[in-house]
Amino acid sequence: MTTSAAPGLLTPEATPAPRLARLIDALRADVSRGLAPEPTARLVARTLGPCLGDPGLLTPAQRRADPACYRQHVLHAERDGSFSLVALVWLPGQHTPVHDHVSWCVTGVHEGVESERRYRLVPEGRSARLVATEDVVNPQGTVAAFAPPGDIHLVRNDGPGLAVSLHVYGADISRLGSSIRRIYDLPADR
Repeated sequence: MTTSAAPGLLTPEATPAPRLARLIDALRADVSRGLAPEPTARLVARTLGPCLGDPGLLTPAQRRADPACYRQHVLHAERDGSFSLVALVWLPGQHTPVHDHVSWCVTGVHEGVESERRYRLVPEGRSARLVATEDVVNPQGTVAAFAPPGDIHLVRNDGPGLAVSLHVYGADISRLGSSIRRIYDLPADR
């Protein structure tokens, strides 16, 4: 298995394909409403869901994997930093570290299957430990929305083929380089 804390960042193409451009316009409308993170994430999830699995949404280059680690393709970063649309491409066995995020996030499985282990941080005096709270299998079409805190997880491709997921973050990922706020290297209980 391979892991990457900071997968290669690929910048967006100058002009997105028409289907991707329509999705970006719809996401812009959702985010520009100025709602709090959780309601914004719910709106974005409703917009993203129907686009998942659309074969014309991503170009072959935007679905390109990396044999060393999962690959991040920034599809769009809004000029004002209010949101980014990212495709993550996973080969079998690739996974993230246990991490949380810099902002609200909506994820949708565009192709394949992703597995996720969710955690809760439990303080113990001057230190802390992680407790696994749920294991989830997310097939194509699955959408999840969340906002920090409480967004600690590990994502992996346990399947036999390519997995591609679309992520919308309430931050400029082209500037930050990653949506990961913190990587957790703590004891974990099941």
